[in-house]
Amino acid sequence: MQEMTKQAPRWISGIEPPEELLKATGTQILEIECREQPARLRDLIKTYSSDPAIRAELKKFRDLAMKNGPLLFIGMGASFCSSISGSVLLQTHGRLAFSVDAGEWLHYASSIWNEAALSVLLTTSGESAELVELFKRGGDKPLGLICNNPASTCWKLAENKLPILAGPEYGNATKTYTNATAASIILAYEILGHSWEKEAESVAGIFAANLDPVFAIRGELEKFCRGAANTEIIGRGAAYGGAIMSALCIREMSGHRAAPHTGAGFKHGPNLDVDVSHVAIIFALGRVAELGVKLAQECNRRGGKVVLVSNEDHNATDLLFPVRIDAVPEPWEGITSLLVPQALTLAMVERTGCRLPPRFQYGVMEQ
Repeated sequence: MQEMTKQAPRWISGIEPPEELLKATGTQILEIECREQPARLRDLIKTYSSDPAIRAELKKFRDLAMKNGPLLFIGMGASFCSSISGSVLLQTHGRLAFSVDAGEWLHYASSIWNEAALSVLLTTSGESAELVELFKRGGDKPLGLICNNPASTCWKLAENKLPILAGPEYGNATKTYTNATAASIILAYEILGHSWEKEAESVAGIFAANLDPVFAIRGELEKFCRGAANTEIIGRGAAYGGAIMSALCIREMSGHRAAPHTGAGFKHGPNLDVDVSHVAIIFALGRVAELGVKLAQECNRRGGKVVLVSNEDHNATDLLFPVRIDAVPEPWEGITSLLVPQALTLAMVERTGCRLPPRFQYGVMEQ
């Protein structure tokens, strides 16, 4: 009889987790990984500023980006939205850049792919089927990778690559979103030839200083939002990436339906059904913060509740829950905006239970 060979466990990031984590619940994992974010972010900033190998990789990316054509960030889910801060920064400084969905690009854009100066593929696992296939089809195209798993297929296929340095992640994409967003911003600054170190260090300090106060009010946040038929999350610019990630976090961990929108996208349709069953989380951040405040007022007039995340103080009402977070330079609000939805998600699963169990091994990655 032929012997059956048992496949070795495919641990997340190739690292076997300690016994205490294997016994943790989804709720416990979520809080642990949320609270790890400031330290992981600081480690990435320090490493990207000083490690010779990563400095050399950044130069390779910068040289590739000097060619004519747009810069593309290609990813899915949290990896897609973590790139939006990078593409927004490049656009702001006059460089043509876009964030695109990996699945759509794979199936519909192969005929124009050669027009890109550089395509940066983002994947936390490095095993997502679409990203692996894009690398296989990439041929001699100028490609780069931002990835959290140096033991992955994409890492082995990529010639130019940057690590996310978030450590193994077993729950929602909290740490990896934060660090991948920072990596995208730093890469964009490097391509533009701008210094970023002091700004990044300041942002890391602000992010750390705001986490505990925001998480301390999570019970009040959850009570304010409780009973909503659905939750809309609205952001502009880099904060739109935060809105997409926020909706993913809420849906994956709690099962509550949440949807992300740009400010203009929300105005042209979804705001028409705002009523007493509705909660909006609005990021009034960055250069168009006043538009977020205006939208919050409109939702309140229709009877909808609003969690208003801004850098200013606002008076609370029965329909308005203001949360003040410290200001950061654009486009770093793509990171700080996520603190409030993360805190809300944690409070929701603490109350009702976590629907997404911790994932310690990679399963089959399919399209």
